[in-house]
Amino acid sequence: MENDMSQYNHIQHEFGPVYNEASEILILGSFPSVKSREQGFYYGHPQNRFWKVLSAVLKWEEPKTMEEKRSMLLTNHIALWDVIDSCDIIGSSDSSIRNAVPTDIPWLLTQTQISRIYTNGQTAGRLHQKLLQDKTGIETIILPSTSPANAAWSFKQLTEVYRDQILCSQMD
Repeated sequence: MENDMSQYNHIQHEFGPVYNEASEILILGSFPSVKSREQGFYYGHPQNRFWKVLSAVLKWEEPKTMEEKRSMLLTNHIALWDVIDSCDIIGSSDSSIRNAVPTDIPWLLTQTQISRIYTNGQTAGRLHQKLLQDKTGIETIILPSTSPANAAWSFKQLTEVYRDQILCSQMD
């Protein structure tokens, strides 16, 4: 029986963070979309602009496979995870999230050199500030969402903001 997309389902995040001990920057999403959960990796919806934006910012060929995506992130000292470990959600709708349980960002910080935390979108930013900021002690910089639902932001605008924020932090 197919899941009714108008009903809440309690979903557990099923894949871990991308990081290594050299990671200096953490980019957090809110919770994986249905497509990302199907693929078992971040930003799996073909219309999500995350990989395209990040590769443009880093002047990197746009990665296609999970291995290429991991390589781009880790080579550039970027870790990737989500704020939420489990929640009740309808489909991929961030606005429907309730009963959110946070991931263990404080643990991740002890494994890395992370000193900057960015969120991909307002929901991730709000949830990080509410659930985790007092535990991490790192102020969150909220970037505009790369989701196709954020049609108000063009690829060019997203790339400029991500470049300004992420590349400037790497030069500090």
